[in-house]
Amino acid sequence: MSFVDHLESLRWHIVRSVLFLLIAAIAFFIWIDTIFDYVVMGPTRNNFISYRVLCRLSHALGMGDSLCMPPMDLKLQVTSVSGTFMSSITMALSCAVVVGLPYLLWEIWKFVKPALKPEELRHTRGIIFWVSFFFFIGAAFGYFMLAPFTFNFLSNYKIGTAGMLEYRPTLADYLETLIDITLGAGLAFQLPMASWLLSSMGILTPTFLRSYRKYAYVGLLVIAAVITPSPDWGSQLVVVVPLVLLYEVSIWISATVNRKQEEKWKEWE
Repeated sequence: MSFVDHLESLRWHIVRSVLFLLIAAIAFFIWIDTIFDYVVMGPTRNNFISYRVLCRLSHALGMGDSLCMPPMDLKLQVTSVSGTFMSSITMALSCAVVVGLPYLLWEIWKFVKPALKPEELRHTRGIIFWVSFFFFIGAAFGYFMLAPFTFNFLSNYKIGTAGMLEYRPTLADYLETLIDITLGAGLAFQLPMASWLLSSMGILTPTFLRSYRKYAYVGLLVIAAVITPSPDWGSQLVVVVPLVLLYEVSIWISATVNRKQEEKWKEWE
């Protein structure tokens, strides 16, 4: 294909992706009230599933109410004329991007596929499924675990003893925080896929990952502090423990890829 043909192909991939996002966003916009009440505001409800599960777990382990979070009374405000409408568009587009991620990845894959060699195609088999799988697992972790910890901590955090401050965040600020937590966790859970890709390219080795494990743990703590808006150690621990597990999984994936490559080299020799 010529350069112009590549541009034409890229244009149609972009057009189809944009049309898909628009159609999905319109569909979500039609049900925006339900999405807002039960999905967007879910982590702020006192009967949210995460709160109930953690509290039951705390009682089952004989820990009393240590894992039971205090109730929230979070009220949001809109400070601009178009704030409600623009927030509705943001919610609809965000839902379209999250739900439509596999299709968007498929469009990217269809554009890149003609440039790959047969051996490269064999190594990338199932990549859309695994990238989507880890993203959805991470997004679910961010929504069901990290977001409740964050909003519960921030809504119950008080400064001063005279009661001079009224906590009433804006809807736009709440949405930005929720989206950052959900998408940030989804991207953070791509660590095993990054390890597999770099190891397949010969850039990353399990020896390197093991030798820099302690530095990686420090980096993961920093990432947890960035992803988690709240400064309490509990919510940061909730983030860093899965990231540490993902790092260990990444070492295992890199070792597996490295071992298969060594076996292949021996067969060629």
